Amino acid sequence: MTFRGKIKTGKLKDAFESVSRLVHEIKLNVDENGFQSKSVDPANVAMAMLEISKDAFEEFELDESMTLGLDLDRMDDILSVASKDDDMLIRTEDGSKLEINVSGFDYSISLLDPSTIQQEPQVPDLDLPVDLVINGSKFRNAIRATEKISDYVILSAEDDRFTISAEGDSDSVSIPMSGEELVRMECSENSRSLFSLEYLSDMSKSIGKVSEANIRLGTDYPVKIKFKLYEGVVLEYLLAPRIESE
Repeated sequence: MTFRGKIKTGKLKDAFESVSRLVHEIKLNVDENGFQSKSVDPANVAMAMLEISKDAFEEFELDESMTLGLDLDRMDDILSVASKDDDMLIRTEDGSKLEINVSGFDYSISLLDPSTIQQEPQVPDLDLPVDLVINGSKFRNAIRATEKISDYVILSAEDDRFTISAEGDSDSVSIPMSGEELVRMECSENSRSLFSLEYLSDMSKSIGKVSEANIRLGTDYPVKIKFKLYEGVVLEYLLAPRIESE
């Protein structure tokens, strides 16, 4: 049971950093298609689904599928010593240790027992009526604009307009977007949901790095946000809503 791969450091760093905004330990499934991971935060409010395809690697050799237990904080410490364009060589013989060579450093780190990590969540199959694509930095800036107003953010869609807003005790902010402000938008049903700003703010730090992010939304349904960090590296967040009292 051996895996050996070569990949740019930045791809792994940004991918793992996006997931670590929710969890600090993951089960990383390695098979002929690449890496996959599904994680849920301790409060069971948000999920992160990561895919790093085989094509994202410069070299990828695997003789048998395996599951690795990763401490993301430890991985970030190692990845931070190299520049994003540095090649990283990764190898494991049996899933108990990971050998890493990057920027002239040779690391040997113990991996976690996957059975000690929280079970991977079941991802719900949602048919959401709003499907839009927005520039990542535009989404990040809109979320930042709500941070001094409230602990919650309202995502709403009506006809051809998508709005990010927040309402505090005495202040409010609304950022409507339509037309050329969005890459595209399809809205078969007007929708409105309330979400935790803490979660969306953390997520938006990764979303803000990409040119486009796909958002799926419904009334009082989880929001799905999917984006491509690099060619072959895709991250999807799923965040449960806060149901408003009547």
